[in-house]
Amino acid sequence: MPNSKAELRAKALAKRDALSEKKRTAAATKLAKRGLPFELLPGSIVSGYSPIRNEIDPMPLLKRLADEGATLALPCVTARGQSLVFRIFHPNDRLMMGPLGIPEPSPAAAEVIPDIMLTPLAAFDRLGHRIGYGAGHYDFTFAHLRKTKQILGIGIAFAAQEIEAVPALAHDVALDYVLTESDVFDFRSSEVAHSVRG
Repeated sequence: MPNSKAELRAKALAKRDALSEKKRTAAATKLAKRGLPFELLPGSIVSGYSPIRNEIDPMPLLKRLADEGATLALPCVTARGQSLVFRIFHPNDRLMMGPLGIPEPSPAAAEVIPDIMLTPLAAFDRLGHRIGYGAGHYDFTFAHLRKTKQILGIGIAFAAQEIEAVPALAHDVALDYVLTESDVFDFRSSEVAHSVRG
């Protein structure tokens, strides 16, 4: 199969890895400065992620959202094929190393279900489809948690990670938005809205 997910993932990650530290930091700052493309409801629970493998750093954006009144959470990995668990987190908290080597909140932190999930990704297209790292954690989590709550999925990425088309499968969950340092993609309407915010 030409352009399999694995090949597309590898190409997008190579582009991401090629970005300089300066560009990465500037992109994370730009993302935070722009904030979310909609008004945050008071008391909203927003989950972020601990950046690994050169992912765009959501922490500046999370700090801004906390200042706007959001309650922050981070995902904790339980097991492959199981939903991620989200625990309350404050930007100054010391994190613990989780089973996959990703920093997570302490198991003593309260468990919550987010209203908004900021989602890392390897690649995305203009239909809101994402390619993750292959374990399916986020697809499974969205499918599981959306049975009880309407959760907004917002992919966070560098513009360089955009690809023409993700070969989406039936179990792949499309995102509601993708935010990059240069664009806001809103996939909630039937027409793909694309607004450049500079």
